[in-house]
Amino acid sequence: MKFLYNPSSHFNLANLFTFVNIAAGLLATYFITQNNFFLAIILAWIGGAFDIFDGKIARKYNLSNEFGVQLDSFADFLSFVLVPVFLIFQAVYATSLSGMWIFIAGVVSIYYVISGLRRLIHFNIHTDAGDVDKYFTGVPTPLGAILLWLVYLCHAYEILSAIIVLILMTAIGWSLNSKIKVRHP
Repeated sequence: MKFLYNPSSHFNLANLFTFVNIAAGLLATYFITQNNFFLAIILAWIGGAFDIFDGKIARKYNLSNEFGVQLDSFADFLSFVLVPVFLIFQAVYATSLSGMWIFIAGVVSIYYVISGLRRLIHFNIHTDAGDVDKYFTGVPTPLGAILLWLVYLCHAYEILSAIIVLILMTAIGWSLNSKIKVRHP
């Protein structure tokens, strides 16, 4: 079991936590396609919990490496970019919008996905394995996902219309690559 604490192992303890995050994101995507939004959200939050712990484990046991950085970004893209966008598209836009508005919702959704992907790639290029800055520049994708979950809940409880959800998704997508400073936990 030495591989669990070997930083060069692709199956070290930190990466195993990241693999659970990926599995939770994939399952959440499946349940969104089945319109089981409650279970999809539970799985997304489970993925988020594993995302928190993979970084803590990597730092505590000195398991950070380039493979882990790339793997974590892939997991973040799936769980914190694609899953919330799919959820909002399926649960909000597809049920509330039609015609030109569904086209606009598609454009906004693609914009958000590209913004999230750009943020993650930029982060990977400018961060060394194991480095942790005091502040993020731009809203991190996990925080963007939390904001989208809140937007979804506000729509589900009829606080926000689908058009306001569109506007907020655009603003959150913009914030991912903004100059906003967010304190690292």
